[in-house]
Amino acid sequence: MREKQIQINNVISPLGKGKFDRVYLAREAERKYIVALKVIFKEQIEKYRIQHQLRREMEIQISLRHPNILRLYGKSGHLCENQATTYILSLTQALAYCHQKHVIHRDIKLENLLLDHEGQLKIVDFGWSVQSRSKRHTMCGTLDYLAPEMVENKAHDHAVDNWTLGILCYEFLYVVPPFEAESQSDTFRSCLPEYVIRKYVQLLVKDFSKRLSLQKIMEHLWIVKKADTTRICSN
Repeated sequence: MREKQIQINNVISPLGKGKFDRVYLAREAERKYIVALKVIFKEQIEKYRIQHQLRREMEIQISLRHPNILRLYGKSGHLCENQATTYILSLTQALAYCHQKHVIHRDIKLENLLLDHEGQLKIVDFGWSVQSRSKRHTMCGTLDYLAPEMVENKAHDHAVDNWTLGILCYEFLYVVPPFEAESQSDTFRSCLPEYVIRKYVQLLVKDFSKRLSLQKIMEHLWIVKKADTTRICSN
């Protein structure tokens, strides 16, 4: 999910195929200009563990502006606090609803958040979700977003979703996830120490019992003051 994504009007024809991706000729909806649409399947990203490679590619290309270098659209920089808090509030409300239904998503991340044509946030992909009143033991989700209790193979509950809210909050504000590392083992190690995000949003805390509850997130002064509630869906 990105705030400055372009909208594709229609896919015209295939242009090429690589090991991990396919490229199509497409038309942008608003100004009708022609673009190359690069499609990488989530299964390929996970199978070949190219998350970091893909992120580096996007971060490099988005920073380049030259008439002989293809411009990258669909990825913007960090969000302002108003945007970040608005999305966090929307996501918190959605997760609160899921948790009331005893559903733990377990794979909240940027790739599983979309914006509709009105800019409303939508959670997608419940492939790792579980509906249960008891704690679970399956290690699942995406490496950069794993809560410490999962990393340490301990039982977990809905608090793993609260942890990923902290990861996303950091990523919205600073572009990269807080525990990103070159190797899986380095990422695991970096998740283990105590970590508190931005001093006032205590979500990335190793002790899951001390993480902010979803209700307290919605009532938090930073969220209340900064979020644009006119863009939040009502139930």
